[in-house]
Amino acid sequence: MRAQVLERFNAPYTFTTTHPEPPPPQGHELLVHVRAASYCHTDAVFASGAMQQGLPRVGSHEFSGVVEKIGPDAEKIAEAKGLKVGSLVGVPGRAFNACGQCKECTENGGDMKGYGVWCTRAGNLGMTKDGGFQEWCLVDARQVARVPDVGSMRAADIAPLMCAGVTVWNALETAGVDVSGGKGNGEGKYIAILGAGGGLGHLGVQFAAKLGWNVVAVDTTPAMGMLKEVVEGLGEDGKRVTTVDVSKESVDDAKKRIFGEAEKGLEGEKGCDSSIILPESQAAFDFGMSVLKNHGTCVCVSFPKDGWKFKPGDLVFRHIKLLGVLTGRNRQLQAMVDFAAKTGVRAKIRTYPLEKLNELVEDYHRGVGGKLVVDMEMKP
Repeated sequence: MRAQVLERFNAPYTFTTTHPEPPPPQGHELLVHVRAASYCHTDAVFASGAMQQGLPRVGSHEFSGVVEKIGPDAEKIAEAKGLKVGSLVGVPGRAFNACGQCKECTENGGDMKGYGVWCTRAGNLGMTKDGGFQEWCLVDARQVARVPDVGSMRAADIAPLMCAGVTVWNALETAGVDVSGGKGNGEGKYIAILGAGGGLGHLGVQFAAKLGWNVVAVDTTPAMGMLKEVVEGLGEDGKRVTTVDVSKESVDDAKKRIFGEAEKGLEGEKGCDSSIILPESQAAFDFGMSVLKNHGTCVCVSFPKDGWKFKPGDLVFRHIKLLGVLTGRNRQLQAMVDFAAKTGVRAKIRTYPLEKLNELVEDYHRGVGGKLVVDMEMKP
């Protein structure tokens, strides 16, 4: 079968038409015919060798496909999820064949009993196990998201949601956004999204605005064009989004423009309730902390190699909560997909055939915006 294989770190993927097909699904496994596979920042980190995991590897931990076969222990799970042969599903990287015994699996925050997304013994598709840059892939029935019939979501729309979507959804929930969908919950609330024009950021802007929060969408000049498109695409919800070009405006000027001049001695009462840091940039982190009012929450998603420098006084005297998230639980994954389908949240995507994956990677490193997605049915 066709596949793109990373054989060496810091080297291009190798395209092959003779990659071995997966064996029949066992246990909780499903065999999925891959339709679309998205490229993530973590794919780039993995390809650089920074994660110290083994090669060769078929990458992509955010993809979508059609169920082809169902393993013997997966039949009841599939039935409970409303899945059958021919169903379109979204597939995140975590967690493939979770152990069912560790605390991550047994104390799992409301997910399926015996299955933990962060199980340390489980495989991670695209990293420790082969992922979506191939025609067929074995996945765990417990890890997939059912694609609802409403909203006419394509496979290429689903794939970016499997990492970027669920991660920023978790970040929003961690930041205090009520993701249950009632718009009244965000009345008067503000959230700043740093890196709002990136893959996670532009999804986060859409989610937050449609959940009723006011959004301060922060990025640099090159991202402003795509952010404008995102805001315009939100219609009435776009009125809750204010863009900030940090190439031209300081955090103090932005706060004055959005919240007005603070009274002397009451400066801590002006600002955002929460912020989400997506770029691996100290400047972004500093902006995200400074834009908060007292008692705010800062959520970090990126993980720069050299870490962050922060002012302890922000935590001690301003009572800022500093938190971090990775991906999300499966209950969050399904809730996010359902919400995106119902409300029309879509990633801005650029598609490539599997044969041109290395061209996609080059575009990624050149800073092409949105999400870059392999369309398995696209001709080279």
